[in-house]
Amino acid sequence: MSHKLPENENELLAKVASGDTHAFAIIYNTYRKRVYTIALQYLHAEMQAEDAVQEIFLKLWRLEDNLTNIRNLEAYLLQLTKHKCLNMMRRQNLENLHIEPLHEGFEYADSDTEDQILLNDTRKIVNEGIAMLPPKQKLVYQLCRMQDLKYEKVGEKLNISPETVRSHLKLALKSLRAHVSMHTDLTILFILFKII
Repeated sequence: MSHKLPENENELLAKVASGDTHAFAIIYNTYRKRVYTIALQYLHAEMQAEDAVQEIFLKLWRLEDNLTNIRNLEAYLLQLTKHKCLNMMRRQNLENLHIEPLHEGFEYADSDTEDQILLNDTRKIVNEGIAMLPPKQKLVYQLCRMQDLKYEKVGEKLNISPETVRSHLKLALKSLRAHVSMHTDLTILFILFKII
């Protein structure tokens, strides 16, 4: 990062630990741009990089008395940024893995009957979950996941901010995961009964 703080780093961290918002603003203004640049390199999305910056500096603020244990603020922020971004990427990958839209035309390469039954049942459960979403969440989910539109484009279409789109999608995915997990065992039992 190689940014220089205008004051002694240890003194500045001690001031922040005692609740000095001016001292915190100095740290934020010194490192914010670099933390954002690193987050953007990992996440490849401006909005997610902004979220990461906010969460990283919020975490730094919440360290309070533990701030005085930091010996190299630049290295600490670099590590914090890296870990935060990797966690965000893992979380996004899990969301994509668990709830991918199952379009009617989608089929496995293996046309085994059991797999087809499972696919059809899973599609039915996901579609039921989508139908049960509140109208705005449902629309945002369909535009983002089924039509593969970016948050900004969906925001323009619905006349809401990209952050609101992100929030609606997050809630929709949470509801869908809960709905699918509630019905997954029933699907497996259904398939077993069909086979027997």
